Amino acid sequence: MKLNCDMGESFGSWTKGMDADVMPFIDMANIACGFHASDPLTMDQTVRMAIAENVTIGAHPGYPDLLGFGRRDIDLRPDELKAILVYQMAALDGICRTHGTAIQHVKPHGALYNKMAVDHTTLSVVMAAVRDYAPHCPLVVMATPDADDVLDRAREFGIDVWFEAFSDRAYSDEGRLVKRSVPGAVHESTEAIENQVTQIIKDGTVTSISGKRIPIRADTICIHGDSTHAVEAARHMRQVVQAL
Repeated sequence: MKLNCDMGESFGSWTKGMDADVMPFIDMANIACGFHASDPLTMDQTVRMAIAENVTIGAHPGYPDLLGFGRRDIDLRPDELKAILVYQMAALDGICRTHGTAIQHVKPHGALYNKMAVDHTTLSVVMAAVRDYAPHCPLVVMATPDADDVLDRAREFGIDVWFEAFSDRAYSDEGRLVKRSVPGAVHESTEAIENQVTQIIKDGTVTSISGKRIPIRADTICIHGDSTHAVEAARHMRQVVQAL
């Protein structure tokens, strides 16, 4: 099981996350590409850190929404959304190439990530963008009970998908993430995070916020590098994954 983390989300003089401290404990860095967060220098610095820690680099594109941190839905035409995604992937990939590497996966951010989990048109546009720019890159998608449908669609586009579960987010009875505005949507304790990760890896399930057991298949688990206990949680999750 690979641990991934959203990174490179600082912007100018504004700092978000503890990338340098978390990087040694993860396998995959999802680096923001400038539309919901980041800037060229931040992208370059984060790529350098990932290379130094032998962490694979993925593009983390989002809606063009710096003020809302990419967490607001934006209604875009399919051709517009596809162009925005290709632009972001290419920007990060260009920086990677100056350091002798390249992007190795794609994980959309925020509202776009959530929308493609429930809207087939959006998912198809994202898959088409990956196919046309980075067909070698798996697309990271939310692990939900309808995984077979996603796999079928990915085969139509000729790309791979990796299913992602979350270590510190609560799940609904439908097997989707509970909105952050709902109390209890984010697990704060290390014990709760460890229990959820252990259950995902050993049992292939998560327990919903109401106590329902939901089947889930996961190839990678996301940890968040901007929480108050990010470094402690990342270190602990590395130990848990290695022990299982």
